[in-house]
Formats: sequence, C-alpha cells, structure tokens
Amino acid sequence: MRTSVFISGGGIGGLTLGLKLAQCGIDVTVAERLPGPSPIYKGELLQPKSLEILDSLGVIDSIFENGHKISDLELTELKNGKTEPEHSLMSYSILPSQYPFSLMIHHETLKGILLNKASGYPSFHYHSQTVCKEIQGHRVTLENRKEKESFEIECDFIIGAEGRSSVTRDYMDVTVKEKNYNHHFLTVTFPRPQEMVKGKIISTYQSFLGLFPLPENEVRSVYLIPAGEYKSLRKKPISEFHKLYIKMCPDLDGYVNQIKDWKQIQLMVPLKYHSGTYVKDHLAIIGDAAHTVHPMAGEGMNMAIQDGDVLGELLCDMYKEAKLTSSNLEWYPKVRRKRVSHQMHLSHLSALAYSYPYRPIGWLRKKSLQRMERDNVSHYKQMLNISGLGLWRETLHDRMIQGGVLPIRSGRISGEEKGNTTFTETQDYPWKETEALR
Repeated sequence: MRTSVFISGGGIGGLTLGLKLAQCGIDVTVAERLPGPSPIYKGELLQPKSLEILDSLGVIDSIFENGHKISDLELTELKNGKTEPEHSLMSYSILPSQYPFSLMIHHETLKGILLNKASGYPSFHYHSQTVCKEIQGHRVTLENRKEKESFEIECDFIIGAEGRSSVTRDYMDVTVKEKNYNHHFLTVTFPRPQEMVKGKIISTYQSFLGLFPLPENEVRSVYLIPAGEYKSLRKKPISEFHKLYIKMCPDLDGYVNQIKDWKQIQLMVPLKYHSGTYVKDHLAIIGDAAHTVHPMAGEGMNMAIQDGDVLGELLCDMYKEAKLTSSNLEWYPKVRRKRVSHQMHLSHLSALAYSYPYRPIGWLRKKSLQRMERDNVSHYKQMLNISGLGLWRETLHDRMIQGGVLPIRSGRISGEEKGNTTFTETQDYPWKETEALR
C-alpha cells in the first residue's frame, strides 16, 4: 500500500491532523489501535484557540450542538464553618476572540465528529483496531488486531500520535523523563443541577474539587487525593465518596449520590514530560507522544489540536509547493516548542499551588486569585495564556501585585499590548511569510 502521510494514532490530535491533510487533498492514512469508543477519561475542555482551529476545519457547528459553553470559571476557597467562603471569578469574555469562552464536550463525541468529517474525503483512510508494529525507513508494518493480519504501507512522512507509549518516538530514539506529582485525581461524570452552568474550582488548604458542566445536565468532576490513597478509599462504602463531594459542594447532594459503585470512578495519575525532539528526518511526533502536561485546564488535548493544526498547515504547504524535503518539518517545533513549554510551566505552577496541604499556601493562593481577578493585566494574562490564543509571560511585578506587595492596577490594556501578545497567522505559520520552504 502507498500513502503520502501515515499517522499512528487516531486520537484527537491525529484526527485533527488527518482531517486537515485530507482537506488539502493529501492522501493520509490513520491507524487507531482501539475498536471504538474508550471508557477511559480523556480531555473534554476545549479552549478558544482550539475552537478557532476546529471552526477552520468546518466542524464547529456540530461541536456547539454537542457541547456546553463555559464563559466563566468560579474559584471558591472554603474556610472553617465560622466564616463565609471567598470567591473570585476568571472570565474568558475579556479575550480578543470570536470564541470568548471554553467548551465542554465528551471526548468520544469530539473524536466522532472529526472522524465523520474526515471520512467524507476520498484521500482519508482509517484503520481501526490497527497498531503500528514496526518502522523501517519510509515503510511501516501494521497489524490488524481483529483480523490478526499484518500489512505494510510506504509513505513520505510518518507522524506519531500514539500518546504516551509511542512507537514513532522510540524509532526516533527519543527518550523522555517523566515528572510525577504528590497527588492523584478521582474523576467521574454524573448528573448536575440545571443551574450549575459555570466551571467551578472549589478548594480548601488540603482539598480540591473541579466541576466542569457538560451537555445534558451532566458534570465532569475531578477530586484531588494524595498519591497512594486510592486503595484505602476504595475499601470504604461509596457513601464516603459522596460525602467528600457534598462537603465541598452541598449543591451536589442528590446528584453525586447517583454514583453507585467505585467502578464508575477512575483514577487519574498526573505526570509531565517534554520531548527534546519533535522531528527527525521524515518523522514527527504530536500530542502526548511529544509532551504530557498536568491536566489543570485540559491543556493536553488542546496542545494536541494545536500541534495538528501547525504541522498540518506545514505539510499542506510542502505538498502544494512540491517541497517535500524533510528539513522543512523543523518549522513545526520552531512554532510549537516554546508555546508548549510555557503552557506546561503554567500548569505545573497551578498544580503546586493546589496540591500542598498547608494553610499558608491556601491563604496565599486565595489572596493571589482575588487580586488577580481585580488586576486587569494579571487577569488578562492568565486567561490569554490558558486560552492558547497568545503568550504573555508574567513578570516579577505581576507576582508582587498578586502577593499584595504592590497595588492593583486599574488601567486598561492597550490594543497594542493585546496585539503584541496574541498569536498572528504569521506567527502560527511563519514559513508562509518568509517563503522559506526548501
């Protein structure tokens, strides 16, 4: 068999890339090891940059039909029973985007939308229950697990989108160093109160509960536990799990109780790593094959979508101009690596802020968030950076304001400052401006 681009892995990143290539008329083959929908939890929160990309792929209407928009994130710090909870609010509405909100959508629903759209193009080929067993130069050996048959495909380029265990990354002789955290998460979806429409993060100095509304009056929840505590928790009645949630959010009484068995709840073990190499010869890796991030705001899935967009646009131009030199692939990490590093750093800092069970850290987190909400520059930087729309680094001055050392700024952010920190098309696809493809 022969294809132009082979993609190992049919997750969100692989399908984003595959759809983009198919729309350019490039022959693309995707191999996905799973036979169908997976029960394992994966990212569900789409950020504004990802929504813009999905709009360009022609699937945004289907995503809106199956998603729940979240314009605000409500951050609540619980105290002892003698004092009222303290709230702060972070809003997407301040962002310069046609989509000033995030959106929750079931992961498998999003995969189905992308796959259905891609399947309408004759240049798109999809093999389910198929794994990449071996790579030899420009040839890949695949195995269909259902039919127990192997076959080979010749291709110009090989893209690894397999996730954490990547055959492509191994063939590139690239190793990653994993960073583990001192905490894990319990995650489960269950019915929600109809009025619960905002994203919520509820915390004490020693606990964390994230609530992200889904369509059909459901909510995805993540609850932080110390690493190693899961086994002892599972020995308790499921009612003990209900109590953990209701103590943090009394509105969930009667809703979280509909979880009847520990088997419905998944353990999520966060870790992070960042490959030093994205590209080697005619091979490239995207998504979790290249980088895994602590899941504070759905960054992993969004970074995979953004990887697929940049690499897809690059490959489309390479084929359009008949410039298939492997060295042109280096434009992909030139665009993506710095952005990924910045988002990983922010997510890591957020993880540290919520994961250490000490009262002084809880107090400092509460104070910083409240001041960040009121400080126009800090608020804007936070939302811009997590949205994927741009990159504006925090400074020592920002930290001192958030910590209460310096006064809160009240002035507006200029249009020039917003323009200088929001990614432009030239920054997303710099090879177009320079005509640098060889």
